[in-house]
Amino acid sequence: MLPWPIPVWVAAKTQTALLRVLSAGPIPKHVAFVMDGNRRYARMHHQEVQQGHAEGYVALRRVLEICMRLGVQCVSVYSFSIENFKRSPKEVQALMDLAEEKLLELSEHGDLLEEYGVRLNVIGKKDLLPERVLVAVQKAEQLTRNNNRAILNLCMPYTSRDEMATAVQSAVQHALEKDDDDLEITEKDIDENLMTSLAGSPPLDILVRTSGVKRLSDFLLWQCSENTQIQFSSAYWPDFGLWDLLPILLDYQRKAWSEAQ
Repeated sequence: MLPWPIPVWVAAKTQTALLRVLSAGPIPKHVAFVMDGNRRYARMHHQEVQQGHAEGYVALRRVLEICMRLGVQCVSVYSFSIENFKRSPKEVQALMDLAEEKLLELSEHGDLLEEYGVRLNVIGKKDLLPERVLVAVQKAEQLTRNNNRAILNLCMPYTSRDEMATAVQSAVQHALEKDDDDLEITEKDIDENLMTSLAGSPPLDILVRTSGVKRLSDFLLWQCSENTQIQFSSAYWPDFGLWDLLPILLDYQRKAWSEAQ
């Protein structure tokens, strides 16, 4: 975010111009976000924690639109960790209520996803979700099932360890079903059975964590183990926007140009 306020029309024109310039260079196919800092943002603004999470959904819409206008093919976000179920019952309840509300809202008014042809995937251990949230997930996924220009992966409830364990189990099951003596499981087998791969996601180019915390917190560990650029931003997620994403994209473009030489 800029440290000073500017008129809305100036901000809109500036953003359009910046996106046009950025889109002339190499654009990552897949960008992932650890949306961290909602609770600290709420405390800083003397708000309830639930309000911080609600502001986080506003930021998600803002950042998703920026990515879509740039031509990013896939955006993955860490919406809810399996470990988050250990938080206070009040906060977990508020997060589940918010997820249900936003998913149902999307089912009724999926304007942004429809405008950019975005298919929504909710990936993770979905059987841990309350039934009412699972119903909302299914409705939202079905609404966008035929969209094929871009992908939004909402990772909830998710951990990378669970994703990798599930991929190994699937790979073993597929090998057993072949009914031959070759039961070797390769990295390729595991990669093909990852939840992101099954959702049609391209390789991960950039992983961003907000709020100044420098750890991955069990998010897309397999996917970011090789060529992914890992970036940390000091902004709390509800404040995150184009001005925070700009240096990250410029760094990606600089490295892409350097490797092309």
